[in-house]
Amino acid sequence: MATVGVTPLSAIDWGAPWLEPWRVLGEPLAQRAAAAEPFHAVLQSAAGAYLPVGFAPQSELPAGTAYEQHIWDTGRVPTRDNLHDFFNGLVWLHFPQSKRRLNQLQAQALAVDGVQAVRGPLRDALTVFDENGALLSAPQPLWDALRARDWQRLFVPLRPLWAQARLVLFGHALMEKLVCPRKPMVAHVLQAPDAINTIAKWDEWLSTAMQADAWADKPFVPLPVLGVPGWWQANADPRFYDDAQVFRPPRASRADAGR
Repeated sequence: MATVGVTPLSAIDWGAPWLEPWRVLGEPLAQRAAAAEPFHAVLQSAAGAYLPVGFAPQSELPAGTAYEQHIWDTGRVPTRDNLHDFFNGLVWLHFPQSKRRLNQLQAQALAVDGVQAVRGPLRDALTVFDENGALLSAPQPLWDALRARDWQRLFVPLRPLWAQARLVLFGHALMEKLVCPRKPMVAHVLQAPDAINTIAKWDEWLSTAMQADAWADKPFVPLPVLGVPGWWQANADPRFYDDAQVFRPPRASRADAGR
């Protein structure tokens, strides 16, 4: 069997609500990879002519070469046999335009700043979204409460409005972590247009919305994803949201409370 790190592919619960957009393609690919096929080969088999990159074994990444730069220069994504890279491949397969645009911005930032011990603001923002991002289309009252970190309002009185919302994960590290879900897990959420209702259209929109000047300021909002109605059984109890270590108040409120 292929090496999959600490957590095996068989641990993925494809019935989890956050994996609904990924299941049709992801589950059969995971079954093949779990049966000892190299992950890069499995992912490559699903890559149609539309995909701007190919998947390659990790050994193709030269020592001392930045991963993002290598992808931009060669069009090849070095892929290890682990959950992290499997989910990264799935995101490439579903959001090819956005992943390519993200890679382009990373390469441009590397060309200017080089590889440093601390990423610059743009590369940091891109990495945050690439690893832990999500897209949320939701009624405005939900967005107002989310931006205000008004968790009780967001998830209790406004709970019925979540039936009109759609949350799609983008970050492959977040998907990996959710294989073993824990209450504190947070997505960095970007507001998506309400009129867009397919992954392909979200991909097209996101690839054009990803602009260096705006993204350097991290236009994301933190969202504890297991608080989303229907995503975790325990959150049916309103007391679930009383945990201030997870559902934290705005910073200003915390500062005021300490005076």
